[in-house]
Amino acid sequence: MTEEKLLGERIKKNTVLSCLIIFGLLILVHGLEAIVVRTDETVLGENCINKIFGIIIVFIVLDLLKWKPIDIGFTKEKIRRSIGIGLAMGLASFIIAYSIEIIVLRSYGYTVSFGIFTTGFSLTGESEIHKGIGFILMCIFFNIINVVMEEGTFRGLFDKILLTDHSMKFALLFQALLFGVWHIVTPLHNLIDGDINFASFLGLGIGYIILAGMMGIKWGLLYRMTGSLYAGMADHFFNNCIATNLLHVITEGGVDDLMIVRVVIAQLLSFAAVFMIWKKCGYKKTCDSSLI
Repeated sequence: MTEEKLLGERIKKNTVLSCLIIFGLLILVHGLEAIVVRTDETVLGENCINKIFGIIIVFIVLDLLKWKPIDIGFTKEKIRRSIGIGLAMGLASFIIAYSIEIIVLRSYGYTVSFGIFTTGFSLTGESEIHKGIGFILMCIFFNIINVVMEEGTFRGLFDKILLTDHSMKFALLFQALLFGVWHIVTPLHNLIDGDINFASFLGLGIGYIILAGMMGIKWGLLYRMTGSLYAGMADHFFNNCIATNLLHVITEGGVDDLMIVRVVIAQLLSFAAVFMIWKKCGYKKTCDSSLI
């Protein structure tokens, strides 16, 4: 037996440990880039190195396991339909979320407007607004890379590995937990920079784990329901790129003061919708196409 084949067999026999080792490597690179390299504070405006690294790791592990991208959800069928489902869900939930945000802001006497732009780092240490088409296209490109890596890793690779010897429920919840922990790098970054204290770090860290974990469950269910990663990728992209990075709510008091409220509302709504449809399916591995 070759060394590669032996390593592949070890991954299949120690699925949880294998996922933890892969995750540990990925989050180490993620943390180093965010806290030490700080690619998001360059002209790129995004921590993209860890995403590209993650995609490479996914393909290396796939090769060790003798799997293909189609085996972890990158199917060749109904791509446009699945993407349409994800974008429609993101659009519907964020229309409601933006509306609630605007109503709340106006109730406090603010004049509300929208702005389409990205924010970048300047030498003064303050955020700088970029409205150029180049920055917007760059934002879209890096967010596509982001969803390919995160969905391919958590909902795709980890889920498939765990299903080798664990139940579907365990695989769903475990990948969601890892996805939640993945996002603790953001408050850790703020803690190290002195922007928040340790108590705030704990609160934000727990909040990130819960919110991102819930999103991980939702996108995992979408994978089960549609048979591919594309619906989850599209909704993930809409949340990150459109509703967080590009379409901003502006008032006299600042920009996106209630962004976290907007995101939480949208994610709760879409999670509830996906879960109800999943429940209607009777918790089957896949759902009848007429239900989605």
